[in-house]
Amino acid sequence: MEITVGIIGITILVSVLGFSSQGVFTRCRFNAYDVRHLQQWYRFFTYGFFHAGWFHLLVNMIELYSFGLVVERGFYSYFGSRYVLYYLLLYGGALLLSILPAYGKHRNDVFYNAVGASGAIAAVVFASILLEPAQRIYLFFIPYGIPAPVFGLLYLAYEYYMSKRGKDNIGHDAHFWGAIFGVIFTLANKPEIFKGFLLQLGWI
Repeated sequence: MEITVGIIGITILVSVLGFSSQGVFTRCRFNAYDVRHLQQWYRFFTYGFFHAGWFHLLVNMIELYSFGLVVERGFYSYFGSRYVLYYLLLYGGALLLSILPAYGKHRNDVFYNAVGASGAIAAVVFASILLEPAQRIYLFFIPYGIPAPVFGLLYLAYEYYMSKRGKDNIGHDAHFWGAIFGVIFTLANKPEIFKGFLLQLGWI
């Protein structure tokens, strides 16, 4: 709980700073052109602590709190005292890896910008699905929970489809690759989690 709450606290403070200072916001958001041509590599991480507005921030932090606690419990049971390190590697690694496709596409586009922790949160969500696949996931305004594995498949299909359309202002690439990173990172560091996944679903 301490790590998740700590990340939420830092993100809220930084986001509020960004709301009140356009200069700080501009210098820290992800701009692929500036990363490549001005070597501002720090933007690969700072963008994830800034948000486009209060609603964007609120939704992301609610998701992080809900699923982050599941991952903390699960990582503690598998990694013991090292769970803090693995949680931070999961989150930080997802911030970096989830934005790389956007960097590849827009590295020469001075007008492309991105903010938000959605890619990292997608990694946390999918790590939580591996750890507790029997959970049900509730979407806003829908009173019925979706089985976690079903939600995961629908989420990946939707984000992949929307990333190909590219007609809105949402980083679907970051969501998709953040989710994929969450699965790969979790299983690469503790393959037996997959056995636990199957056992909880009664598939073995």
